[in-house]
Amino acid sequence: MPRGARKYGRPRRGDASGDRAGERSGAKAGDRAGDRAVAFEGGAPSLRGKPGGERAAPADRARPASPAGRIGSDADKPPIYAALDLGTNNCRLLIAVPTRPGQFRVIDAFSRIVRLGEGLGRTGSLSRGAMDRATAALAVCAQKISARDVVRCRLIATEACRAAANGAEFIEEVTERTGLELEIVSRETEARLAVSGCGSLVDRKARGAVLFDIGGGSSEIALLDLRGPYTRRLASRIVAWTSLPIGVVSLAERHGGRNVTPELFEQMVAETVDLIAQFPERDKLRDLVDTENFHLLGTSGTVTTLAGVHLGLERYDRRQVDGLWLTAEEADTLVKRIAGWSFEERVANPCIGSDRADLVLAGCAIFEAIRRVWPARALRVADRGLREGLLTEMMVADGVWRRRETRRGN
Repeated sequence: MPRGARKYGRPRRGDASGDRAGERSGAKAGDRAGDRAVAFEGGAPSLRGKPGGERAAPADRARPASPAGRIGSDADKPPIYAALDLGTNNCRLLIAVPTRPGQFRVIDAFSRIVRLGEGLGRTGSLSRGAMDRATAALAVCAQKISARDVVRCRLIATEACRAAANGAEFIEEVTERTGLELEIVSRETEARLAVSGCGSLVDRKARGAVLFDIGGGSSEIALLDLRGPYTRRLASRIVAWTSLPIGVVSLAERHGGRNVTPELFEQMVAETVDLIAQFPERDKLRDLVDTENFHLLGTSGTVTTLAGVHLGLERYDRRQVDGLWLTAEEADTLVKRIAGWSFEERVANPCIGSDRADLVLAGCAIFEAIRRVWPARALRVADRGLREGLLTEMMVADGVWRRRETRRGN
C-alpha cells in the first residue's frame, strides 16, 4: 500500500465499511444524489431455506463504527455513510446521509463497468486486465471516500471474487494498491441485501412477491410471503431463496452475446429454467402466482434497461425508471423487440449502448426464464439494490433514525 495511504473497509474485528461517489465513468445518467426510501430493516436477519446450509461470514454483520452519540462532530449534522459493491460486471459506490425514518439522501455516486469476471468461466481465475480495470475504479472510490467525512462504510465483493481461484489474492492486492479492504460476501448475504435495498418497492397490497437480482456472474432470487400484517422488516418474510450460478457475463461468454439467433436465445432461456428447476422450494408461492396479489420485483441492469427502452428514453434517467410497473404483456413485447435487434441496433440504443450490447440478451434470457417459472401479471422495476441494502442495515444498526427522531421530540 502506498506510504501514507489510509485503509478503508472491513475493520479487523468484523466491522463493515463502504461509500458512493459523483464521478460517473460508465455510470447511468440519473444515478445521482437524491432522497431514497428503503425497506426499514431491523438489523440483518438470517434467511430461511439456505441452500447447502451456507452461512454468512462474521464480517457480514455490521457493527457501529463509533459509540452512539459520537457519530459526527456536530450533533445536528447527519452522519455520512458509504457502500460499495464490486460485482462481476460493475463497480458501484454510494455515499448517503440518513433523513426521515427509513430513508436516506444520496449525496454522491460512482459507477463504472469493469468486467471483473471477464474470462472467468473459461479460466477459473481473474485476468490481469480485469483486475487492473477494477483496481483503477476502486482507486477513484478510495479518493472519494477519503474526501468525505464518512463515519462508516462497507465494501463488498460478490460472485467474481467468490468463484475465482485468485479472488482472495485480488482482495489483498486491492488493499495494497488502494487502501480499501473489501469483504467477499456469501450468496445468502447478497440475497438479503437485495431485499433490504429494494423492499420498499414491494406493493403493500401484495400477498406474495418474487424479488430477483440478475448479476454478472450469479442471479439471486428471493420468495416473499407477505400474507399477514404489513411490516417494513421484509427480510423476515423471505420463505425461500436461491442463488443461480449464472449471470449476464457468464451466460453471454458461454453462448455468445453479439449475434444471438432466436434458437440461441431459447437455449439460454432453457439453461436458466433448468437451473431454477433445481431450486426445491420454487413452488412455495404457487397458490399466489398469476393472481393480482402477486408480482415480480427486479433489480439489475437488465430490467432497468428494459424499462428505459419501454419509456423511449434518449438518456437513461433513474427517476423515471425506479419504481416503474410493467405488465406481463409489456414485458413480452420488450423482450421480443430487443431480441430482434442486431448488435449494431443494440449499440445505437441510448439505454443499452456499447457497454451492454453484448450482455443485454443474456440478461433478457435469464429474465424470461424467471417469468416462465413465476408468470406474474406485473413486474416492478428497481434501480437500487445491494448498496442501498448496505446503507440501510448500517443505519439501522447504528440507530441513526431512532436518535434523530428522539432529538426532534426534545
